[in-house]
Amino acid sequence: MGAPPGYRPSAWVHLLHQLPRADFQLRPVPSGFAPQEQGYQQALLLVAALAGLGLGLSLIFIAVYLIRFCCCRPPEPPGTKSPQSGGGCVTWSCIAALLVGCIGIGIGFYGNSETSDGVSQLSSALLHANHTLSAIDHLASETVERLDQAVRTELTTLEEVLAQRTELVAAARGARRQAEAVALQLQGLAFWQGVPLSPLQVAEEVAFVEEYRWLAYVLLLLLELLVCLFTLLGLAKQSKWLVVVMTVMSFLVLVLSWASMGLEAATAVGLSDFCSNPDTYVLNLTQEETGLSSDILNYYFLCNQAVSNPFQQRLTLSQRALANIHSQLQGLEREAVPQFPSAQKPLLSLEETLNVTEGDFHQLVALLHCRGLHKDYGAALRGLCEDALEGLLFLLLCSLLSAGALATALCSLPRAWALFPPSDGYDDTDDDDPFNPQESKRFVQWQSSI
Repeated sequence: MGAPPGYRPSAWVHLLHQLPRADFQLRPVPSGFAPQEQGYQQALLLVAALAGLGLGLSLIFIAVYLIRFCCCRPPEPPGTKSPQSGGGCVTWSCIAALLVGCIGIGIGFYGNSETSDGVSQLSSALLHANHTLSAIDHLASETVERLDQAVRTELTTLEEVLAQRTELVAAARGARRQAEAVALQLQGLAFWQGVPLSPLQVAEEVAFVEEYRWLAYVLLLLLELLVCLFTLLGLAKQSKWLVVVMTVMSFLVLVLSWASMGLEAATAVGLSDFCSNPDTYVLNLTQEETGLSSDILNYYFLCNQAVSNPFQQRLTLSQRALANIHSQLQGLEREAVPQFPSAQKPLLSLEETLNVTEGDFHQLVALLHCRGLHKDYGAALRGLCEDALEGLLFLLLCSLLSAGALATALCSLPRAWALFPPSDGYDDTDDDDPFNPQESKRFVQWQSSI
């Protein structure tokens, strides 16, 4: 099948499409996009479950590390106030991990923007396609109505005026039959009229879902950023309570990062399967939802020389009929107007109607050509399979970096917390504060010396 203009599956699509897939029984599953099949659904769920496995392993590793740190460290001699060896390395490793997490958050904001741009391009293509289809239906219906009105009024009046000349009446009736034939042919051109599937509705639903997806990712990235920044602040100020609170929040963000990673991985794999060969799935789904013939759908989705225009015969017959009407009206104007001056008004009205109809007909021919809708199809695929997929991969990288950084920080924070100097409950007091117990003690000693 011919690819839409400007769209070629990217290297990422080919790479993800080649990954092996298996169902819950670990049986191989074909990589063709088939979301309605249970085996394919299980394969995507299994891809998402790999993130759950990674979360479980991370939590086990963190638990084992913390248990070893709490239970297996050697006791300190009483009165020891010197910091443990390697304390600076622990603190700096935690800071480095959090900085890596901040870099991942920046990548996540970029990926979220790319995904949003791709989905917006998809919505715009759907809206433009809806405008084209609505214009075709409107022009065809309006032209048919105009011809019917001309048959009921001007041609009927003309036949009554020319009733005394049978040959002129026969010419007027010939024009009537040609106009009725054109109206009959044009009725079949409004192929999208009455179709239950609306591109406008699809575009609105896609935009609605994308709005909340974008907002959810922004909130998640902001939460990760705040956790990293406040953790760094707690380490800088050596504030135990802030580090404890951020440790709890880091556990929450770690779970959310692995969950988003599973969702992104499954979506990226499914999207790559769709983008590797989108024509087959889109054709079958559109035919199922609309009930249109395969000739029409193949013409617009493929748009190549191997597929002929299914409306060509109707357009040819309509063009010939309009030309015949035009020649018949010219003949009536030459022969009937000198004998029947009252026939001039309906003839002029018919010629005006015919000129407007011919203009709308040429516009309808241009709209019915496959170039416009096929261009919209290509734009939708580029937005979904290039920008959106690229954004998903950046979000996946962001989730991976965030999960690794938070896991490292969770292992380092308790050790860094243990290296903080004892506060005796007066971390926030000033040395010059007279209510500070240390300052009060020095004041009493000063008075006794006096």
